[in-house]
Amino acid sequence: MTLFELLAGSPAAFILLLGAFGLMVGSFVNVVVHRLPVMMEREWHRDCMALLHPADTLPQAERFNLAVPRSRCPGCGGRIGALDNIPILSWLMLRGRCRRCGTRIAARYPIVEAVAGAMGAVVAWRFGFGAQALLAACLSWSLLALALIDYDTMLLPDSITLPLLWLGLLANLFGSFTPLQTAVLGAVAGYLVLWLIYWVFKLTTGKEGMGYGDFKLLAALGAWLGWPLLPSVILAAAGVGTVVGLFMIAVRRHDRTKPIPFGPYLAAAGWLCLVWGDFLAGMLAGRGGV
Repeated sequence: MTLFELLAGSPAAFILLLGAFGLMVGSFVNVVVHRLPVMMEREWHRDCMALLHPADTLPQAERFNLAVPRSRCPGCGGRIGALDNIPILSWLMLRGRCRRCGTRIAARYPIVEAVAGAMGAVVAWRFGFGAQALLAACLSWSLLALALIDYDTMLLPDSITLPLLWLGLLANLFGSFTPLQTAVLGAVAGYLVLWLIYWVFKLTTGKEGMGYGDFKLLAALGAWLGWPLLPSVILAAAGVGTVVGLFMIAVRRHDRTKPIPFGPYLAAAGWLCLVWGDFLAGMLAGRGGV
């Protein structure tokens, strides 16, 4: 029996495999979340310097991308070897500290790996063996990265949201999650709905309530899920965001003038609708799930 036949004939094997692969992807998500905002900031700085000093030859900066340089300990600067990069297990074996200097390694790293693994296992269970599950896993891990980047920096990078939008349309070219016409309308509606809310809020209050990255993220979710699920995404994201915001203000004394990122709630609501969209749509409509 080939591996393909094993995975096609054994749902449990496929769930375990995609879950284990998700753990490794989660390690890469940690890299993306840390490095992509730094790469964006450096690119903005280079562009500004080129505009301010167009005749000057700018110094060649050290290469810094998602692959270079190798991961290092922030305490001692030592390279993190392959044995110390095994998802979750390395953190547990090292008791959350650097092997060389003992600097504490944040628990967030194995948590992100575990969440990515769980997301992979859930979509494998939900969609079964095939391209649909692999596409759903790509969307899931991309949403995880976007949620964490927005939480840390209030940014939703175009380098993730825009390819995600086009990938959703390409996936639905074959009706993977929704008919193509529904996906195209979902992308357009997703962008325009938040764009209109943004301008209504700005014109009435003089303040910006959200960023353009939120428009692009909801457009991408519309491209994947189709326009009928957009109300469920928006209501779920707004509901959770409101509860969390009130909690942070009341319990954690969050400064009301400091904005709270909306991207993590959009990403979470989008993923829930990906997996349980019909149930959530029915529940929000007061009809129960299907």
